[in-house]
Parts: sequence; structure tokens; C-alpha cells
Amino acid sequence: MRRTVNLRFRDAGKAYRFTCDDIDLKIGDAVMVETSMGIDLAHVIDEPIEVEDSQIGEDVLPVLRFANEKELERYELKKEKEQEAYERCLQLIEKHQLDMNLIDAVFAFDGKKVIFYFTSDNRVDFRELVKDLAAAFRARIELRQIGSRDQAKLVGGIGICGRELCCCTFLNHFAPVTLRMARDQGMSLNPTKLNGACGRLMCCLQFEKEAYADAHKRLPKTGKKIRTPHGVGVVSDVNLLTEKVTVKFTHDDMDEVEVFDWEGLEPLNCGGEDCPGCDGCPAGS
Repeated sequence: MRRTVNLRFRDAGKAYRFTCDDIDLKIGDAVMVETSMGIDLAHVIDEPIEVEDSQIGEDVLPVLRFANEKELERYELKKEKEQEAYERCLQLIEKHQLDMNLIDAVFAFDGKKVIFYFTSDNRVDFRELVKDLAAAFRARIELRQIGSRDQAKLVGGIGICGRELCCCTFLNHFAPVTLRMARDQGMSLNPTKLNGACGRLMCCLQFEKEAYADAHKRLPKTGKKIRTPHGVGVVSDVNLLTEKVTVKFTHDDMDEVEVFDWEGLEPLNCGGEDCPGCDGCPAGS
């Protein structure tokens, strides 16, 4: 077993997992870790937990140590410089009349590199912009064009479910999401209900599809005849989440509708070889 902890490098955005076997951490602690941009400061956002060794990938690095006072001061200065870089870049984008939407500016902890994240519907020639930024900040400049989903992950936010966006918490990669998944889950094909904060189809449609696929296999389809404690009826509606089925019974040209838990009910192949011809069965009457 290994102890792991979730850290965040910015006030909003994605959480990253690190190991912390030899360090006793609590929420809010500032620690130093190794990143692709060198040593950086991050904050603990969850209590450490123990997980199986097999669940920890090779890319999960250890927490190095607690941040000292000097590093905390540098972190606050870094945030001020990032805000300054963001505002200056906006001015230069307007100056060069570039078709791009600036999302964020991130300084390396040592101040030697700045990454500017932006979105755009088109390819952008930002060579002159990079020259001006390099002259302004005396640092290595990198501009990264990202998609709307990456933008949501970077900025953070609250989903329509009322919880923090999945891409900012546990979702580590974006899998394809299609309208077929929404249909299989019985959702209304209304963009305002299907799209997430990024304007694309919600990621939860993808990682919930297996549960719905399993329910589709076990539960009957609409129009299927089933046996219930009240006799044989026809399924008129199926709730995949609660696993309840609405059954319609026809008696003396009168229709009655009742709702049952699917557990304990049986599908019938009425009129086929396995039809029992029971009382009330349409095929046996």
C-alpha cells in the first residue's frame, strides 16, 4: 500500500496525484514537487489516502518536502507576475489584431519560462507576439493553443450537477463522447442539457455508458411481454437508473398501468416455444 494525496497548483483547475509515504500532510499544506517545468509549489486539497501499489502509475511522483517561507513568498510573487503577464499579453494581442482568446498565463517557479494558453477557431501567426512577450518578460515564451475542454479543465468551474467539473478532479483524459450515448441513456437531445461548461457534450455521458449498457442487457425493452405478480402485461416504459418498469395490463378493453421493480420479474416470449399459455397471457387466450 502507498499513501497518495491530491495537489493543486492553482486556485482552480485540475488536481494532480502524488505519493506522500514519508510526509504527514493535511488540507491546505504547501509542498514542493517535481513537474515538467521543474520544481513547483502546490497545495494539498484532499486528505492523503492509501491505495494499492498496482493503482499507482509510474508517472506518479513523490512529494519532495514542505515549502519554506522563502518559497511561499516566491509563489505569491509568481501569481502577481502571472496576472501582469496575462494583462500585457491581452494588450499585445489587440495591438497585433490576432484572432485568439487568451485563457491563462503560467510562469515556471524559477521565472525562466512563461506559457500562455489560448483558444482560437483558426490557425494564428503569433511570431511577432512571441517577440514582444520575450522582450517584455526576459523569459522563454511558449504559446499553446488548446480546445474548449482543455480550457474548462484549466480554468475550473461547477457543472450543472452542482459539483466541481470532472475534468478538474478525477478525469485525467478526454474520451470521445457521442449523441448515441445520450440516446442510450434516455436523455433529451437538448444541447442545453447535454453540453457541459465547455460547450461540448458532457464527459459523464462517456464514463457512465457501461452502467447503462449493462442495464440495457438486463432490463426488457419497451413492448416486451413480462410476467408480474398481477399477471402478464406489456412493458410501456423502463427507468434504467432505478431499474423500474412500467407495465400495461389490458382487461375487458380497459388499460391499467402499474410500476414494478424489475428484480423478480420475468420476460416472456409469448407465442413462442417457451410461452406457458398462462391465464391472462395474450397468446394463450
